[in-house]
Amino acid sequence: MLHTFARAAALIALLCPQVFSIAIGSPPATPEVPWKYSKRGLFDRGYGDDSSCAHGPSTRTCWGGGYSVSTDMDLKWPSTGKCVKYNWEITNTTLAPDGFARWMNVVNGQYPGPTIVADWGDDIEVTVTNHVENNGTGIHWHGLRQLGSNEMDGTPGLTECPLAPGETRTYKFKATQYGTSWYHSHYSVQYGDGLVGPIIINGPATANYDIDLGAMPFTDWFHTPLTTVNAAALHASGPPIADNLLINGTMTSAFGGKYAETTLTPGKSHLLRLVNTGINNHVHVALDGHSFTVIAADFVPIVPFKTNSLSIAVGQRYDVIINANQTVSNYWFRVGTGGRCDGPNANAANIGSIFRYAGALSGNPTSTASQPLPTGCYDETNIVPFVDTQVPQEMPEQLTVGFTNTAGSGNLIQWLIDGSPMLIDFNRPTLSQVFDGNDTFNAQENLYSVGEANKWQYWVIQQDPAMPAKLPHPIHLHGHDFYVLDVQANTTWSGDISRLKKDNPIRRDTVTLPASGYLVLAFESDNPGVWLMHCHIPFHISAGLGLQFLERSDEIPGNIGSLDETQKQCKTWSEFQTEFYPGGFTPGDSGLR
Repeated sequence: MLHTFARAAALIALLCPQVFSIAIGSPPATPEVPWKYSKRGLFDRGYGDDSSCAHGPSTRTCWGGGYSVSTDMDLKWPSTGKCVKYNWEITNTTLAPDGFARWMNVVNGQYPGPTIVADWGDDIEVTVTNHVENNGTGIHWHGLRQLGSNEMDGTPGLTECPLAPGETRTYKFKATQYGTSWYHSHYSVQYGDGLVGPIIINGPATANYDIDLGAMPFTDWFHTPLTTVNAAALHASGPPIADNLLINGTMTSAFGGKYAETTLTPGKSHLLRLVNTGINNHVHVALDGHSFTVIAADFVPIVPFKTNSLSIAVGQRYDVIINANQTVSNYWFRVGTGGRCDGPNANAANIGSIFRYAGALSGNPTSTASQPLPTGCYDETNIVPFVDTQVPQEMPEQLTVGFTNTAGSGNLIQWLIDGSPMLIDFNRPTLSQVFDGNDTFNAQENLYSVGEANKWQYWVIQQDPAMPAKLPHPIHLHGHDFYVLDVQANTTWSGDISRLKKDNPIRRDTVTLPASGYLVLAFESDNPGVWLMHCHIPFHISAGLGLQFLERSDEIPGNIGSLDETQKQCKTWSEFQTEFYPGGFTPGDSGLR
């Protein structure tokens, strides 16, 4: 598929006849609790008060109504009084994204799925009907905070039961953030079989541009259904080999296919939204003859920086500006993988797409790269959040990531958090247990309670240096961004808090845990709910690499109000599972992706 243009796609969305009521609202401009940090943004950088100017190509920092790129999205957001509404049918079908025809799970018969387009402060309503044969589903809205709407997070076993075949659920939430993200199934390995799509929340930006090109998703691609690949990966000694890597839903291969094409208008600046919706492959991207001006990382506006290439882990997003200031021609957009750190890709030498200037001749580019693409699985380090945050230095809790290959269980591969692989119960979602007053959970649910309101939570994630599987992991947190206070490869956390970066550290919702190293992360307990933190490589979370934070549990029932729809969903799921999976699911499979 070609790019979905943000404004054109907005016309497809249906305006709700009236705004629905959900338990979300903007907190007061002056918080009711004493905040332990300070924030500085646009006005401190000398831009002045742009709250009354109109958002446009030369005034992208503006938004209007008292909101701008300087607004702290944790504390304040617009309320537009409108919602965008989508109706989705989840089905099985056969498609051939790279010329190889294979069975897929898709939204409304297309891959990637329809782009959700909304404005900052809109309400979003997505009605999902499951027509997948003999399987559940559930849609997660990656990176969206879900403040006051934890039950809409779409995480089976934590916030809901899976949606059984023939059943319908409506997800409702507010766009309190803006920028680029994606949605995907969080049930089984469905997203690796095609159940994904972009999310664009229009808002201000830290640099000006003329044209929004929309989202460009990337994913490594397997010709074998992911359920089969994953079952084998649970007993394999190394990562599986991807057959290809798709760019915007297409790629060439020995079976046919085509390159995705993007049109640049000469003399104009273009916003491009890069999204790694992948399964196992880290990606490196570059455009021949052009640099990127990077203005956002995940949902976080950043101080713009220029680069000739970007390193993007699974789950990460970057908004970049490309100036069409070169000779009118065709240029290769080059995409490479991490290399030894992320698993092989059989078509690695042929991956790319075409950027074609308007007025250029047809045909493949003849452009050359100024330098080879980098390799490796690492995060960009030039990220400076535009809204500054000061984080106190305090001693973190420690989580140890381990690994085991259990020979007595057919070489069952398991990733461990403090010695335990995560295993959830689809019939017993944590959120429902909280509503029922239960405070006892199984050890393998890997639940960590966070009880203090609006306090900093500090965590070290340490890879066990003794384990044989030395791999990086893209770690994603639901319900929050986190601040990256320290990160080191091939070493052990010393406990020295003087190393922790407190002055405006990197902030995002997906960050790479380096091989044999550690991360020190911080987030605020400002969002009561049940929130998953996990490796975003499906094979790794399937094998247990995840945990859940139970945040301010006493406040959750009052914050949400009712779980009527969830309870109905759980009843139909229980009946379905009893009939079709009476013996349970694959041993060693967490049920989460």
